[in-house]
Amino acid sequence: MFKRALVVALAALALSATSALAQTELKVGDMAPDFTLKATDGKTYSLADFKNKRAVVIAWFPKAFTQGCTIECKSLAENGHLIKKYEATYFMASVDPLEENTKFGAEHKADFPLLSDPTKDVATKYGVLGTRGVANRWTFYIGKDGRILAIDKTVKPATSAEDMAAKLGELGIASK
Repeated sequence: MFKRALVVALAALALSATSALAQTELKVGDMAPDFTLKATDGKTYSLADFKNKRAVVIAWFPKAFTQGCTIECKSLAENGHLIKKYEATYFMASVDPLEENTKFGAEHKADFPLLSDPTKDVATKYGVLGTRGVANRWTFYIGKDGRILAIDKTVKPATSAEDMAAKLGELGIASK
């Protein structure tokens, strides 16, 4: 009995280690993984749509309707005009179902698309999928050429919009 439990535990540990290794450790300068995801505005977006046209910012968040995510969404909704001064498209993204993100965005008057990755494939490619099965609160800044310009792993939800705008300026993203 003990031997069987040990085998089961070791198998679970090996599976867990394998899925952790499947996550990508992206770095500044790497090509950002392409994605095609549905958004709360009824459109489907691909990173390839923006190549050689605009920078892209993807603000991954853990879970709709949770405290920190609500604060971050409100920051972007109320102060998005600061980000819109730059030639960049920005999204919030989570592994929540589209319906959940749509309700969340509507409740907080988000005037930008929220992307949904319910299969968790894109979150895994970006290396943001946490141990609890939700995305870590990380923001990726992607240049027009598709390369990662910066990764913010210390996002402050209350000042998310201001910090995003400052980072876009710091990275030399063109103003409109």
